[in-house]
Amino acid sequence: MAGRKDKAQSARVSRIVIAIAIGVLVGCLFAFLYPHGLFASDLPVQNRRLAKSEFLVQSSSPCESSERFKMLKGHVVSILEKNSQLEKRIKDLTGELRIVEQTKDHAQKQYLALSENHKAGPFGTVKGLRTNPTVIPDESVNPRLAKLLEKVAIQRELIVTLANSNVQPMLEVWFTSIQKVGIPNYLVVALDDQTEEFCKSHNVPVYTRDPDKSVDLIGKEGGNHQVSALKFRILREFLQLGYSVLLSDVDIVYLQNPFDHLYRDSDVESMSDGHSNMTAYGYNDVFDEPAMGWARYAHTMRIWVYNSGFFYIRPTLPSFELLDRVATRLSQEKAWDQAVFNEELFYPSRPGRDGLHASKRTMDMYLFMNSKVLFKTVRKDPKLRQLKPVIVHINYHPDKYPRMKAVVEFYVNGQQNALDSFPDGSE
Repeated sequence: MAGRKDKAQSARVSRIVIAIAIGVLVGCLFAFLYPHGLFASDLPVQNRRLAKSEFLVQSSSPCESSERFKMLKGHVVSILEKNSQLEKRIKDLTGELRIVEQTKDHAQKQYLALSENHKAGPFGTVKGLRTNPTVIPDESVNPRLAKLLEKVAIQRELIVTLANSNVQPMLEVWFTSIQKVGIPNYLVVALDDQTEEFCKSHNVPVYTRDPDKSVDLIGKEGGNHQVSALKFRILREFLQLGYSVLLSDVDIVYLQNPFDHLYRDSDVESMSDGHSNMTAYGYNDVFDEPAMGWARYAHTMRIWVYNSGFFYIRPTLPSFELLDRVATRLSQEKAWDQAVFNEELFYPSRPGRDGLHASKRTMDMYLFMNSKVLFKTVRKDPKLRQLKPVIVHINYHPDKYPRMKAVVEFYVNGQQNALDSFPDGSE
C-alpha cells in the first residue's frame, strides 16, 4: 500500500511539473501577442491604437518595415528557443523523477528484505545473509561500453582482461584457449593501438578506452605488475554498468567454461595462491614462544592470499568500495596490487579503521589451479594427472609463455610428457 501511494504521489508531481511548464509557455505567447490584455474594456482606445499602428506601418518606408519584420522574427526565434529549453527541462525532470522512483523502489525492497525480523529456527538450521543485492545499472557512465557489453556479455557476465603489446604471445594463447572451449562472453581491454589491431585481426572482442593521461602511459609501456594495478580503476566502469566480471590475467589457459563452476553467492569469488588444502582454505597456525612458559602457545589463523589476477566480482556496494580502496592506495603508495587487494579484503575493523564488509569465497584449488599446484604436485601424482582443471594460471613462474604452451600440449593435445622438462620452481 505504501509503495503504491508513493508511486501515485510521484506521478502527480510529474503531472504538476508538466502542467506548470505548459502554463508558463502559453502565458508567454499570450503576453507577446496581446500586450494590452485579451479582454481589455477600452475597445475604442484599442481600435485607435490599432488604426494608428496600421497607419504607421502603411506610411513607414520599406526599410522600416524590414527592420520591424526582423525584430518580430527575432522575438519568435527567442520564444522558440525558450520553448525548446522548457521542453528539455521537462524531459530532464521526468527522467530524474523516474530514476528517483526506481531508486526508492529498490531501496524499499532491500530495506524490507534486510529489516524484516526473523525467528531463529532449530539448532543448526540458521544461516545469515551472504549475497548482497546488485546496484542499479547506470549506462550514462559509459554509453559506448554499455552498447558493446550488450553484444558480448551473457546473462550480464563476461571475462575481461587488460593487455598491451608486451604480452602479445601470451594473449594469443589466452584467447585461443577461450575460443577452443567455446566461451563467447569475453573481452580484451586494449591498452595500445597494436593490441587493438591484433585482436581485430583474430576476431577477438576488443575495447579501447577513451584517452586518459593518468593511465595511458602505464598502459602502453608498463610491465606486468604495473598493468595489473590499472584493472581496479578500469573494472569499476563495468560494475557501474551492472555487469559481473571474471577478471583474468593473460597468463592463463582455459580448459573448461569457468561460468559453469561459479557459486555467485559472494561479492568476490577468487582463486587462491595456496598449494594445499591448508594453505588455500585456511588453518590454525600455532605460534610457539617457550619464554612464556605455560602460555607459550598462541593460536593464529593463516590463509594464503587470493590471486588478484583471477577473480569473479559482482556489482555490489562492497565490491565498489573494494575497488575504490585498492585503486586509491595504489595511486598513493608503492605497493603490489595483490597485497593491497588482500589487505583490504581481509583486514577487520579496528580503532582508526573501518574494515570492508564484503563476502568472499575461495575457488576450488584443483579446478582453478595455480602453477605451483600443477608443477609441484599434480604432474607428479598419477591420480591428480587425470583431473581436468577449469583454468591453469602460470602465476608462480616467470617463464610464462613456454609453460602456457606446455599446459595446452598436456591437457588439450594429450602429450603426457609435455610438463616434464620444467623445474618445480624457477631457475
